[in-house]
Amino acid sequence: MRPDLIATRENLLLRGAVAAHEMEDSIALAQGASCRHAFLETDFDSARRTAASPAVAAKPLAGLAVSVKDLFDIAGQTTAAGSAVLADAPPAVIDCPAVARLKATGAGVIARTNMSEFAFSGVGVNPHHGTPANPADPATPRIPGGSSSGGAVSVATGAAFIALGSDTGGSIRIPAALCGIVGFKNTARLTPTEGALPLSTTLDTVCAMTRSVRDAILAHEILAARTVTRSHVPLAGYRLAVAKSAMQDDLDATVARAFDRALKTLRDAGAHVEEIALTEIRELGSIQPAGGFAAAESYAWHRELLERKGAGYDPRVRVRIERGAAIKAHEYIDLIRARADWIARVQAALLGFDAVLSPTVPIVAPPIAHVAPANGVDPAKDAARDEEFFRVNALLLRNPSAINMLDGCAISIPCHATGELPAGLMIWQSAMRDDTVLNIALRAEAALQKTRSGNS
Repeated sequence: MRPDLIATRENLLLRGAVAAHEMEDSIALAQGASCRHAFLETDFDSARRTAASPAVAAKPLAGLAVSVKDLFDIAGQTTAAGSAVLADAPPAVIDCPAVARLKATGAGVIARTNMSEFAFSGVGVNPHHGTPANPADPATPRIPGGSSSGGAVSVATGAAFIALGSDTGGSIRIPAALCGIVGFKNTARLTPTEGALPLSTTLDTVCAMTRSVRDAILAHEILAARTVTRSHVPLAGYRLAVAKSAMQDDLDATVARAFDRALKTLRDAGAHVEEIALTEIRELGSIQPAGGFAAAESYAWHRELLERKGAGYDPRVRVRIERGAAIKAHEYIDLIRARADWIARVQAALLGFDAVLSPTVPIVAPPIAHVAPANGVDPAKDAARDEEFFRVNALLLRNPSAINMLDGCAISIPCHATGELPAGLMIWQSAMRDDTVLNIALRAEAALQKTRSGNS
């Protein structure tokens, strides 16, 4: 893996160089086989011009490569959200705030990245544009996770240092965990969503994937236009909870082993780690009938487009959006009230804890072949893959989506050992505890990397 953005920028400053050579390396990786299907539109010439400009050399991103999910407006480009039905939409007139902030700090935007259509899946398959394979396993094409699938691949392969994405129920943290990189979902209100095609206006969060926690902090500071308060408190100064109820159900062997090892590593480093039941997590299914906020709010946005171009949607996405048509006004209002009550009770349960630890997702990435879109050749096999897709999707969304309902913040960092398929450790808390979560993640990342290097 290439060095992270901060190390690369420091090396450029030390040499008094611009990022042109680094950009060529990024473009070469983006054009390689490992990035097949990762990008929907590239803009290498513009990225080269940015990287070669002396004016960006001293900026935080220094002209280094950044990718942008096909959900965000970039001036002169069409925002299609991984779909076919928006392919003929007019191009954006201006950059959305998130893209503008990245460019203003020196980002060399190389490409728009592939994604689950309309961001409505944690699996990452796309029937219109193909599915980028997870770089973690060259032997077996595995899902990258979604919905920010291409962005995760761009970072994991080294083609981009930062991948701008969104997280409504785990769309940053799921692919980060499955691809072995870092994904930070900030408190939603901290970053602007204007100019990003919505899935759920209640839950959508604009955020990014990176190769290190310190890069995640840099990306967040740019996107949120704020400075993260750094702390020198060691792990021994934090009290961490382990969410036992629901979040540790149905772990596969690799994730269970990685999670247990991560907890031991943090305890050995001095962290105070204690299990709590947190039974409130099990209530989420009952308070979100008929698809919850995502179904109701996506249907409100899509209903006219569905009438005109519904046949062009991914059928798996369409069926989830159309569930929103059945949600009544009083049910939606009840959901808002139930969420507020649930948040209050979870916050009460977490009093006294600096953050919570859980597996980001309970499984490693399954093969793409097991969940591939229907092709019409064998209806029985199509039906079996659909069933497996929805099973996997539910498992992947279960843990990370709880933090979106909490209006909280969370980061996924790699916790697998060398030679294992990637697994993520999720560190999380309620709203506006972002800086604490990031500071803990810095310490946890260092401890886990030390253990990994010691075992390699």
